[in-house]
Amino acid sequence: MIFQDPYASLNPKLSVGAMLKEALALSKNPQSPGELLGSVGLPPDILNDYPHQFSGGQRQRLGIARALAARPRVIVADEPVSALDVTLQAQILELLLSLKNERKISYLFITHDLPVVRSLADRVLVMKEGELAEQGSVADIFERPQNPYTKTLLAAIPRVTI
Repeated sequence: MIFQDPYASLNPKLSVGAMLKEALALSKNPQSPGELLGSVGLPPDILNDYPHQFSGGQRQRLGIARALAARPRVIVADEPVSALDVTLQAQILELLLSLKNERKISYLFITHDLPVVRSLADRVLVMKEGELAEQGSVADIFERPQNPYTKTLLAAIPRVTI
């Protein structure tokens, strides 16, 4: 799982190396912690550092590395970029897309950020008050929404005109 607030999900008492070794051992993954870090764009020389020493984007990368340790086929991502600035959002989304293609991972994104959904998803489920309002391909949902709630959500996306 990838959390919205990576700092809250990282154990402040464990170094990066210890955290990743623990995750790798639990899943019997032969990868090294340094390899995991490399797969998310972080250098292996941070293995002895602690979560408080990193920026928000780096912490999110650490959370992604920890999720990858389990060699998942599906990763649940709960608002994984909403706490990041726009530049970091783009970097993390690019990373998630490349990991999706390289490792054949699927994501279950929980988000209210519809532009992120459009850039990353293949299929979309729109929820309203815990109930399924509509589901379909990205094209169906964004170009041909059927449900009034979906139409309202899409109409609320800010648009820039020049």
